[in-house]
Amino acid sequence: MVLTKTPICNLNEEAIDFKLLGTDGKMWSLADCRGEHGTLVMFICNHCPYVKAIQKNLIEDARKLIEFGVNSVAIMSNDPQDYPEDSFENMKKISEKYNFPFPYLFDETQKIAKAYNAVCTPDFFGYNKLLKLQYRGRFDASGMSHAKKNTRHDLLEAMLQVAKTSKGPEEQIPSVGCSIKWKI
Repeated sequence: MVLTKTPICNLNEEAIDFKLLGTDGKMWSLADCRGEHGTLVMFICNHCPYVKAIQKNLIEDARKLIEFGVNSVAIMSNDPQDYPEDSFENMKKISEKYNFPFPYLFDETQKIAKAYNAVCTPDFFGYNKLLKLQYRGRFDASGMSHAKKNTRHDLLEAMLQVAKTSKGPEEQIPSVGCSIKWKI
């Protein structure tokens, strides 16, 4: 595991389209995932302790965002040859077990992660209704352990602001996590 931080948010960068297979067997595009007031594109995986630490709260926050017209999509780009826990079959099991309220997509070629310049899991890209980047920061301060009760939900607050104003917060704390496991 290599600890990696996300770069500073490149405000107003346009979201990149994709066509990826979901754990539900459907092909999903950016348009299919888009929300009326915002879209959250997140790069996650099954094995990363940083993702596991936030998983329950991430699902709860994604459900809350739907109420404000913000849809989410999760993309898994790790190489499952080296990390079998991240296989497509295991992605299906995880999405069913936790009842993900968003599509969970497999970026088998890793082209989408590279196009987005995703660097770690989790890596969050929060877009406004025009699909312009407004947030690239952390979920919260939890790291590899579960968040304490009164931990601020940075991602939720940022995306609620995006939904209301089309603008993200000026101050953003980078996300930290495991590096994406690139194919050689």
